[in-house]
Amino acid sequence: MTKPGYAADQHPRILEGNDLKALAKYMKSDSCRNVFLMLGAGVSTSAGIPDFRSPGTACDLGLYANLARLNLPFPEAVFEIGFFKKNPIPFYTLAKELYPGRFRPTPTHSFITLLHSHSLLHTCFTQNIDTLERRAGVPAHKIVEAHGSFATQRCIDCKTPFDAEKIKKAVLSEKIEIPRCERRRCKGLVKPDIVFFGEGLPDQFHRSIRNLREADLLIVLGTSLTVHPFASLVDLVPNDCPRVLINLDEVGDFNKPDDVLFLGKCDDIVRELCKELEWEEELDAAWEKTKESLEAGEKEPELEPEPEESTEDEVEKITKNLEQGLKVSDEKDGKRPSSKRGQASYLVEPDSVEED
Repeated sequence: MTKPGYAADQHPRILEGNDLKALAKYMKSDSCRNVFLMLGAGVSTSAGIPDFRSPGTACDLGLYANLARLNLPFPEAVFEIGFFKKNPIPFYTLAKELYPGRFRPTPTHSFITLLHSHSLLHTCFTQNIDTLERRAGVPAHKIVEAHGSFATQRCIDCKTPFDAEKIKKAVLSEKIEIPRCERRRCKGLVKPDIVFFGEGLPDQFHRSIRNLREADLLIVLGTSLTVHPFASLVDLVPNDCPRVLINLDEVGDFNKPDDVLFLGKCDDIVRELCKELEWEEELDAAWEKTKESLEAGEKEPELEPEPEESTEDEVEKITKNLEQGLKVSDEKDGKRPSSKRGQASYLVEPDSVEED
């Protein structure tokens, strides 16, 4: 589905139309050299990774809704730095189920690798912590993980980096081991470089924002555009830069002459775009390679998993593990840490969160 009309604007149209054919023609032209992407959770849900924030998403079940029934002071506490310092077990129980290697990148992730191989990709801004962009073959220097990811880890006290294989072994062991800093005088808790509530966004994110002034095309995929400062990036490209939204629902403020909306599943629309670009065989080949990204013993996820089966089973497994591993007293550890917001999306600096 495309957006039916446009608001009046003094800038001339760059695109010849509001369909995939016109978009593909522009992408093939000499005028399109720097493509920027903004990714949200909707890009990864077809890989089997649930949306963390709310029920009624592409996966039909938000993990927060399921965590709410557990003995947590509040669901978001799993990603709250103050709570993590008191009790890291809930986070690491959840991390075991979502750890990189358990999920295969989606065709949309493979599309990003094609943008790079065709020398079009400038920067991929992502809110996702799953590292599926990296596992699909997108170079790390092309990715800005706005909310951090599982790619690196360090001590929360002295900030000393921690070995990737050691934390993986600790997290994936039969009985979860909580990794600790190996510095003799520290022994602080170690966590992946995921941005928790109470932490600032990565410096790389702030440094990369200025590059949006170079954008020839911005493609926004699978995000609600409700969490700031990430959502504000759509307004930082040049006024004459075409902006494309690929999402299940219409979100944000896309009303410029070269704004185009394609409503539906990311994988489906990306495939249609690749047909117009004559990249479909390349997309299939790139996605085929992502089978190698699964760890040994992991099942290959279905391209379009049935929510009532795969997603619910995965969430039920997570919640059961949390019920077994969580040892939080309502009186001692159940006191909710201070927070400046209510139902805000996870992994964002509290002072910089705004709800639309």
